[in-house]
Amino acid sequence: MSADPTPTESTDTIVADRDGSEPEPETARVAGDAVLVVSVDALATVLEVRDAEDDAGSLCLRVEIIGVNGVDFTYDLGFERIDGLQGEHNVYTQRNLTIAIPVDSVDRLRGAVLGIPANPAQGGLVIRNPNRPDPMDGVKDLVLTGDIAEKVTTLLAEVVNPGLAMHGGFTSLLGVEGTRVFLTMGGGCHGCSMSAATMVQGIQTAINEAIPEVTEVIDATDHSAGENPFYS
Repeated sequence: MSADPTPTESTDTIVADRDGSEPEPETARVAGDAVLVVSVDALATVLEVRDAEDDAGSLCLRVEIIGVNGVDFTYDLGFERIDGLQGEHNVYTQRNLTIAIPVDSVDRLRGAVLGIPANPAQGGLVIRNPNRPDPMDGVKDLVLTGDIAEKVTTLLAEVVNPGLAMHGGFTSLLGVEGTRVFLTMGGGCHGCSMSAATMVQGIQTAINEAIPEVTEVIDATDHSAGENPFYS
């Protein structure tokens, strides 16, 4: 890419910043086929950086989903020449900014907002995306054999923990009672404010879908412990 407009917060962003505030409403005119909308303050920042580039009028802001980090997507964001885009893109304008979204990212970015953090000291930009990764990605083709404990252990090792490892965390099988599964989270997930949400939104869903004989998934993690306790 020809430029990186500013560091972005590409994970752990939902529809609002962590203080619960709603995204800033967009008042600038946006094309009807817009996928991701840039907030007013973020638009001013992006345009300022773009206009400092050589031949700024030839550049677009390209935003692409490039992977998954826990229960959120990760993004690649930067400036590219409009006439140099490779592959099919959804291209539209917002005020004086041309935005390009690769077609395979369109559905997963639709309704997202590129804005600024609620905490001004944080700096950079944030992507608030109401969409979430499919927890069954990587599960659908996985062959699980054995009893419930063996199936859960395989699922955690092959699908769940590689994603959690990006946070320095992991999930372990604590035990099985009949058709009830007890899990615990450790490492970077121990005491993390997002770990309970990860357990509910991602891990439980994956287990329920991949191992239908499991009737209940119980988070046995002590979230009051750790460096960033969830409960206080």
